[in-house]
Amino acid sequence: MDDLRIKYITAISEAKDENSLEDVRLAALGKKGEVSLRMRELGKMTPEERKVAGPTLNALKDELNSALNAKKTALADAVLNARLETEWLDVTLPSRSKNNGSIHPISQVTEEVIAIFADMGFSVAEGPRIETDWYNFDALNIPGHHPARAEMDTFYMKRKLDDERPPHVLRTHTSPVQVRTMEKSGAPIRVICPGGVYRADYDQTHTPMFHQVEGLAIDKDLSMANLKWVLEQFVKIFFSVDDVELRFRASHFPFTEPSAEVDIRCSWNDGQLKIGEGNDWLEILGSGMVHPKVLSAGGIDPNIWQGFAFGMGIDRIAMLKYGIPDLRSFFDSDLRWLRHYGFASLDQPNLHAGLSR
Repeated sequence: MDDLRIKYITAISEAKDENSLEDVRLAALGKKGEVSLRMRELGKMTPEERKVAGPTLNALKDELNSALNAKKTALADAVLNARLETEWLDVTLPSRSKNNGSIHPISQVTEEVIAIFADMGFSVAEGPRIETDWYNFDALNIPGHHPARAEMDTFYMKRKLDDERPPHVLRTHTSPVQVRTMEKSGAPIRVICPGGVYRADYDQTHTPMFHQVEGLAIDKDLSMANLKWVLEQFVKIFFSVDDVELRFRASHFPFTEPSAEVDIRCSWNDGQLKIGEGNDWLEILGSGMVHPKVLSAGGIDPNIWQGFAFGMGIDRIAMLKYGIPDLRSFFDSDLRWLRHYGFASLDQPNLHAGLSR
């Protein structure tokens, strides 16, 4: 056995890499290796011979395995040391600057809208996205036969047959927040209500879930003139123009009387929208004086108080301001899309996520 031991211990020590070490292992301990073949011969020996040869072969096998493992570890250490000698990293260098986050356009525009109206004395009110049929429709003077109450336009919550509670919907606008605010705070009021809303619609300019901001002001002597001034100030600041012309067009909303669609003067040059100049008009929002029935539903006496309300799509004004052509891209785009439209990584505090542009 000494000749086998010397042969393979020497071969193991002289192995230059893991491949050559594996060749030595197979030659000694593989299925057809010399030590393995010797161990198979134990069955042909007499009991006395096995008592002598068996322990000796097992000891040789264990010794070779230990030598193989030790050599494998030594070879791996040598490879690592060679890498350490040729590769190096200066850990004293400052790390590379990298901004990972970026504010979404909807959050960005919501922040801008809140800041503008805050300067005009409007506070922010929020409410539930799942609303009762009463807050979403009845309190806003929307009758039972109105198309908005049809299941093809509104998402109704599923109910059991024996459920006696009033119907619930995914709110179709943030106007219910106005009613809730009137109930809670009474008059006078000056508030905006931003948030997500839901309607059964989907195309280039409509999605089933989108965002609105609605405004409500109630006092004893407010008029359409006050409404127009507020909207003019907002448009000038939001679109960064010195002057803007607004046009009120008579319209109908169940919750306001009189009601008006609001257009802004604009122009289109090479596909680029310019606000405040030109011969074109662009509709951006709806508005009007709060209907007396809505005031009454909110617990406010319409014989004493009056006010105005307005509402606009945050997604829509974001598209107009930043030149985003498809509303659906707000929901399926990545950071490259955000950077393309000028939404940089976050580095300033904001109300939404602690960081902003």
